Order: sequence, then C-alpha cells, then structure tokens
Amino acid sequence: MTQEEYDEVTRLGDEVTKTLSAAFKTGDASGELAQKAADLHRQWLSFYWDSYSKEAHAGIAQMYVADERFKAYYDKEQPGTAEFLKDAVLIYTGMEK
Repeated sequence: MTQEEYDEVTRLGDEVTKTLSAAFKTGDASGELAQKAADLHRQWLSFYWDSYSKEAHAGIAQMYVADERFKAYYDKEQPGTAEFLKDAVLIYTGMEK
C-alpha cells in the first residue's frame, strides 16, 4: 500500500465512523445517512479485498455482531452500533431478511 492509499483508507475509515455515528442517531438503517455509511464501508473494504461481493459484505457485517471483539469495537461509543451497521449493510446489499 502506498502512502497515498494509506492516507485515503485512513480518511475513509474516519468518514465511515463519523457517518455511522450520525446515522445511528436517526435510528433508520434504511435512511440516507445509514446507506451512505454502508457505501463508505464498502469503499473502505475495497482497499483490503481483491474483489467486492455483496454476499461477502453482508457476511462481514453479520460477523461484526457475532464476534464480540468486533461488536465491542463498533459499540464502544454507542451500544447497538454494530447491529445498526449490520442492518444498514444488509439493506445496502439487498440481503436483508
């Protein structure tokens, strides 16, 4: 990863966090802010994945809730954020039940 790529992925990570926090406060995982957070999350993941798939994106979002380490990371500022991100990503990817 070049310095430029590192700077961009770091910026994207910060933007995901800020957007997700604002979206969480709306309580609407299908809303514009939540869907923007899900799209930013996809962009962030794309720095680490060779190829993107909706199924993998939905799967990692589900893992954020299932794995206590990830859940604790996302929930550290606002409990329930990991679940909210999962819901937003499932809607974003069309995988919601």
